[in-house]
Amino acid sequence: MPWISETSRHIDRPRVEQLLEQTVVEAKRRICNSPKRVLLLPPDITRMHSGAGWITEWLYHKLAGEAEVHVIPTLGQHEPHTPEQNRTMFGAVPEERIHPHDWRRGVVHEGEVPARYVKETTGGAADWGFPIWLNTRLMSEPWDLIINVGHVVPHEVLGFANHNKNYFIGLGGKELICASHMAAACCGIENNLGSLITPVRQCFNKAEEDFLGKLPDLYVQVVLGRNDRGELVHTGVHVGDDLETYLAAARQAREENITVLDEPLQKVVCVMQGDEFFSTWVANKAVYRTRMALADGGELVILAPGLKRFGEQPEVDALIRKYGYCGTPRVMELYRQNADMQDLAHATAHLIHGSSEGRFTITYAPGHVSREEIERIGYRYADLSEMLTRYPIDLLREGFHESPDGERYYFIPTPSAGLWATRDKLHNRPTGFGAAD
Repeated sequence: MPWISETSRHIDRPRVEQLLEQTVVEAKRRICNSPKRVLLLPPDITRMHSGAGWITEWLYHKLAGEAEVHVIPTLGQHEPHTPEQNRTMFGAVPEERIHPHDWRRGVVHEGEVPARYVKETTGGAADWGFPIWLNTRLMSEPWDLIINVGHVVPHEVLGFANHNKNYFIGLGGKELICASHMAAACCGIENNLGSLITPVRQCFNKAEEDFLGKLPDLYVQVVLGRNDRGELVHTGVHVGDDLETYLAAARQAREENITVLDEPLQKVVCVMQGDEFFSTWVANKAVYRTRMALADGGELVILAPGLKRFGEQPEVDALIRKYGYCGTPRVMELYRQNADMQDLAHATAHLIHGSSEGRFTITYAPGHVSREEIERIGYRYADLSEMLTRYPIDLLREGFHESPDGERYYFIPTPSAGLWATRDKLHNRPTGFGAAD
C-alpha cells in the first residue's frame, strides 16, 4: 500500500514539500536509517511541466548534507541534457552529480522476461523475450536509497507513464527498449492508452519482481490537473514502494487526465512547448493523446516552435526520414524486409504510433524544419508564424473556439498532460484493456 497518498484540487508547492519531508522520514524508517549514497531518478526535460525537476532539486538539497547524492535523468534513448537544460530542469543540483544514461554502452544484462511469458501476456501479439539491460551505475554501484520521481499520465506503451517505466524504459538498454516498444505497437496504441495494466507493463512488473528486488527504492509519483484558470497544478502525490502505489496514482490520473467526449472532433489544435519538445519522437505525443478523439477525415494541427529534428538519436532520425509515418500495414511490410528497421525496432514502433493510419490528417507547424522535410515523412506542413496568428495560443484555453472566418476547432495547450477520447473509443476495447481494468 502507498506510504503517502494525497489528492486535492490543488496541492501547492509548500504542501508538496511537506509531503517530501514525510517521504524522507518514511524512507529512513523503512529502507535505510542513515543513507550515505542516494540515487535520484527523475524524468528528463520533456516532463518539465510536471514539477519533477524542482522536486528532484528539493530532494537533492535535503539529503546532500548527510549523503553523497547522484541524479540520473531517465532518458531512455532521448538525447542527453545539455548543462543549460540541467540547470533549467534541476536548478542548483551540481552538474557533476548529474549523469546521462547511455542506452547503448552504459548498461548491464540482468536476465530476461521469457518469450513464452510475453506471448501469453500479449495474447500472441508478440512472441519474443524482453532482454533486461539496465543502467550500469544503477545496478553495479552500492546505493542505500533510490528515489524514483515521476509524473503519472496516460502513455502509449505502458498505459500510464512512470513507476517501473523509469527503470525499463528510462534506464533501459537498446535491446529492451526495442523489444518492449515493438510489443506495445503490436498490441495496438489505442488499446494501451489509459489502461492501468497493459501487456508490456505486466511484463515489466514481472521483471521488477525478478530482477530489482535488491534495490532499496521507492516511488514519488505526482498527478497533475488544471485549475479554474486552466493552469497545470499538482492534484495528487503518491509515495511508496509497491504496485499499489502506482495504481493509486494511475486511477487518479484516469479520472482527471482523460477527457471523454460524446462526439469525435473535426479539428484539434495543439501546442508542443518550444523549450521541451525538439523532435517528432516526443512532439508526437500530440498525435498519441488526441487520436482517439479525432473524427475520420478530421485534422490535427501541431504547433511546434522547438521542432528541429525527427528522432532523438541520429540513427533514429535517419530512419524516420527514410521511411516516414506511412501506416501500420506498410511499416510492418518494410520491417520484415529491412535490417535497419529490425535493428531499431523501437523506432519502427514509433512510426506506427505516429501514423493516423489514413484516418485523419496531421499538420505540423515547426520552428526549425522545412516544408520539404515535413512532407517527406508523411505529414502536412503549415507556416508557424501564420498558424500563431490564426490561433493566438496565449489567449486560448482548452476547449472549443471559433476563428474570425468561422472555423471551429478544439484547442489543447499541453497534450502531453492528458488523453482525449470519445466514449466509444475508450470503452469499446478488447477485454483486458481500457478504463474498466
